[in-house]
Amino acid sequence: MHTLKPINLGGHAAYQDHVLELMRKYYPDPGTIPPSTWMIIDRFWHLDLSHVDEQMADRYSIFGPAPRLPSCMLRSFMLSIEFKVTSFTEWSRQLRINPLFAIVSGFSPSDTPGTGTFYDFNARLWLSDSKNLSPHERQSKATVKKPSKKGEKAQPVEKVTVDELIQRFEIEPPLENPPFGRLFDIFKDNFLDVSAQKGLVDLDSLALSGDGTPVVTSARERSKRTCDCRENGITDCSCDRYYSQPDCDIGWDSSRNCFYHGYDLYMLTASDSESDLPVFPLLSPASRHDSHGFCYTWFTMRHLMPEASVSKVLLDSAHDAMALYRYFRRNTIVPFIDINSKRGKPAIYKDDFALGDDGVPICPAGRRMNRDGCENKKHRLKYRCPLTSRKYGCSCSTPCSDSKYGRTVHLQMKDDPRLINIPPRDSTEWKLEYNARTSSERCNKREKNDFLLESGSHRSSRDWYCRLYCIMMCQHLDAWDLPFESPLQSLLRLPA
Repeated sequence: MHTLKPINLGGHAAYQDHVLELMRKYYPDPGTIPPSTWMIIDRFWHLDLSHVDEQMADRYSIFGPAPRLPSCMLRSFMLSIEFKVTSFTEWSRQLRINPLFAIVSGFSPSDTPGTGTFYDFNARLWLSDSKNLSPHERQSKATVKKPSKKGEKAQPVEKVTVDELIQRFEIEPPLENPPFGRLFDIFKDNFLDVSAQKGLVDLDSLALSGDGTPVVTSARERSKRTCDCRENGITDCSCDRYYSQPDCDIGWDSSRNCFYHGYDLYMLTASDSESDLPVFPLLSPASRHDSHGFCYTWFTMRHLMPEASVSKVLLDSAHDAMALYRYFRRNTIVPFIDINSKRGKPAIYKDDFALGDDGVPICPAGRRMNRDGCENKKHRLKYRCPLTSRKYGCSCSTPCSDSKYGRTVHLQMKDDPRLINIPPRDSTEWKLEYNARTSSERCNKREKNDFLLESGSHRSSRDWYCRLYCIMMCQHLDAWDLPFESPLQSLLRLPA
């Protein structure tokens, strides 16, 4: 019996020979192709996806017609994203009428895949028979309340604390065998690891920035009753409903000040990469708060990528929870988290001193004290009276110490790891590091604006994840340097 699994005998060299041969036939003059298109062609010419054929071999049967190579299908999917074609139906049509798209994908212009082939490829990338993570029939979720002030984020609807989530996920990850596991393996082996080899991402000392962003999937939530309560005169029953998009719900978009239906995309980004490269995503229900979204995303990433060493985590004020500070300290990770003024602070520290919003002690006279050193081994900071001179002593009208050196206060991290940080929040080092937190916002913006993430018009988490990961692959591919002169154009100018 002959095996009909996808086998790429020639590897990447065979793909390059295929492109060169057909380009000479259909486009003998390279000058007829615009420079912007050549940039995309050159990137795919150098992109070696031959390992994908091995990774996907177990997803194909030995029976039936010979399949198309997974490397060509993935390359074509990515190419549609680069050329901003958001529909498989439209992309299949473009492959038939535009030889260039077919050639760069790795297909013959006379033999291109149809719409169903792309959806079938998505099904092979997804390690589950169900297209969604949740069943279609479920109870309606709690409604997100509109914040009282403009620009504020909605309060969490989950009846669980961040501390409880961390304790639960440290024992068992939120997703033991996620259906998108094969997608992540392909992304990591062929793109994230390559970016690390090129020095664009440091997997041995990762500095991660995290943030959530709304992903609108439809104009409204679609559901229907599964009971006969309405026929019996009960209009407000709590019976299960059938939801067309069970992993989505209604959330609050604080940037646009409106409700939306869809996902909350939580993205972990390499904050020290110049191109704001994505590391790990998770699509959560729109109602999930960012602090909870981080916990789900973080522990899923740690489960799928245990070898990565994270040194710093940069988060906004929505993540200002004591449980996160304690977790990071236990795991020797330096947190850079903005303070949320609503979370409060201790009224008094060390009997008669208070702590400011940034963790700087305030003396009884109401003055901010000056930082006078940092003892990393003892995990404490030293602050000194701002009106003390080593020569003249304290010039305060009501000195709080008889010492000529002035009153000093040592802040121990164990007393309040939320307000007392090393480096301290009032230091230049902390501010410069925290400025890189916006890398996650830029990454999310690029996925939604440049690569048209929300234009997918999908109805299942499977297709949304496939599109999202292909976009992340394009982000890494675009960050890789190209040769000054295009080798493919040089070969086309040579006689065949």
